[in-house]
Order: sequence, then structure tokens, then C-alpha cells
Amino acid sequence: MKLLHVDSSILAQGSVSRELSADVVATFLSRDPGLAVIRLDLAATPIGHLTGAHLAAAQGAPADEALKSDLAMGQAALEEFLAADIVVIGAPMYNLGVPSQLKAWIDRISVAGKTFRYGEHGPVGLCGGKKLVIASSRGGVYSGGSPAANFDHQETYLIAAFGLLGITDITFIRAEGVAMGPEARSVALASAKRETAALAA
Repeated sequence: MKLLHVDSSILAQGSVSRELSADVVATFLSRDPGLAVIRLDLAATPIGHLTGAHLAAAQGAPADEALKSDLAMGQAALEEFLAADIVVIGAPMYNLGVPSQLKAWIDRISVAGKTFRYGEHGPVGLCGGKKLVIASSRGGVYSGGSPAANFDHQETYLIAAFGLLGITDITFIRAEGVAMGPEARSVALASAKRETAALAA
């Protein structure tokens, strides 16, 4: 079994999503100490955003050394994703959506013929056997029937993006309201850690 651990927060110390994703990975390892873990830090080692040059190179156009290096990084990311049985993603909400570096990674693993294909009735996902756990952190409250629920373009996007790839086994470990004061942050983290512990059940 292989687990791919992806973090996207630009913060190091104090990152809630990094703390939560690390807890999730530790929980899986407690269940299966032999689990092979691959680590990808998209803030420390970002993958370039998709450009016209990437698409041209895919069609056989010449690429300079910088582009070749980035293409190789994107290919490696795709192969790591394809090989993983479990994917754990630390995904904070930035300005109502996901960090741009996480979006760049998703663009590079969303490849027709590899992770999805176009069928007679639309896209068909090819990665349905994977389990996805998303460690989600939010400064405000956007879940359930909260007044800000319509502004959630973070978790709704992730469900749609990975649904395109055929992944429906998605669990959110969520800490929200973490910017609403020390007490709210503490309560949110405690709730998220209880949800994480339940993964081991």
C-alpha cells in the first residue's frame, strides 16, 4: 500500500492544514506500519502552473531546459498520484478557494487518457479505487447551513475536481473558524483531531 501526502500551505510553523494532514498520515501509519509514504510539499517545491508552452510541448514542440525540468516534475507528480492507494492533502482555504500551488498540481494530474477519459456521455474518471482524505482549514465558517456556505469554493472545488478523476471515497477532516480567536481555533482543532482519530476505528 502506498500513501501520497501532499501539503500546500504557504505557512510552516502554525499551519493548521499541515498539522492536520500530518495527524492523518500518522493515523494511517498506526493502522499499517508498513505503509509506504511519499511526501510532496507544494509550497517548498512548487510545480509550475499550466501554460501554453506545456500544451505545445505535449504536442511535440521543442522545450527549453527550464520547461523540460518542469515537465519532468509534473510527470513525476502524475506517476506518484497514479501509484498511490491513499492520498492525503493538506488544503487550506485562501481567498475562498484553494492555494494556487494546489490548483497547479491538480491541473498536472488531471490528464485525459491517464486519470480520466472522454466517453460517449462525458468524462469518465479512471482513479476510482483511491481513498482521498483532505485536511481542510478555514479562517471562517463555511460548512453546513452557515451564512457563508455559498462562498465555499475550496471544498466544493476539490469534490468536483477529484470526482472528475473518479474518486468518490473522500473524507474531509475540517478545522474552520481558526481565525476567529484562540478559543474558536482550539475548539476547531480538537474537533478535527477527534475526526482524525475516528479514521483508525
